[in-house]
Amino acid sequence: MARILFILTAIIQFSFAFHALKTGRGPRWIMIIMLAPVIGCLAYYFIEIFPASREERAVRKHIRDIAKSLNPDGELHRRSEEVATNASVDNRAALADECLEKGMFDEAIRLYESCLEGPYANDSRILFSCARAYFYDGRHRQAEEILQRLGKAHPKYRRDEARLLEARVSDALGDTERSVAIFEELRETYVGFEAKYRYAVLLKRLGRSERANELFDAIAKSSRRSALESEQEWVRLARNERSA
Repeated sequence: MARILFILTAIIQFSFAFHALKTGRGPRWIMIIMLAPVIGCLAYYFIEIFPASREERAVRKHIRDIAKSLNPDGELHRRSEEVATNASVDNRAALADECLEKGMFDEAIRLYESCLEGPYANDSRILFSCARAYFYDGRHRQAEEILQRLGKAHPKYRRDEARLLEARVSDALGDTERSVAIFEELRETYVGFEAKYRYAVLLKRLGRSERANELFDAIAKSSRRSALESEQEWVRLARNERSA
């Protein structure tokens, strides 16, 4: 066992050292990796590799956004043509996703519902997307029913995101007590600022301004640890609510 662990450590150590050499990060990192294999490799990953990978994802998203701005309906047309050629569940679901993104909620719902048959009757991804479409279309009772189906068939599927949607649905249906309970649960588990922001907005609306402001301040304070553009939008909204 010790021999296997030694070999694995050596392989990982060599891989990181080779990466440092290949990418021109200098002999300093190679020395750190060789002298302190575990700590050195972890430090190299979190300082050099992880931030770069996040930046690369951000660049790819920015390129996709530019492409969509130049031809906003290009993907929608392509998906429509694919369904016309082959109306498979995958193609219909992909077209529904595009309709949902474009705000064509009724069309998205009809497509998702047409997919929820036979072996796909309880497909986790389609159920979750269908619930979102119903919610954004203002059909909150139907969204609740779809979320209940999702919870029974796939209780762990995108759990925090599904619970966030459930909290918003409950609020829209007037069950603020249930919504608050779910948000309170998500406050400890949800990755990102959206759940905390939406919870704070709900509390502010319910007249619990002091607690709401605590959450808005917590978002602003934590913002320095997140460089993601999508998260900074919640920070901006939180600051606006705090100063309103």
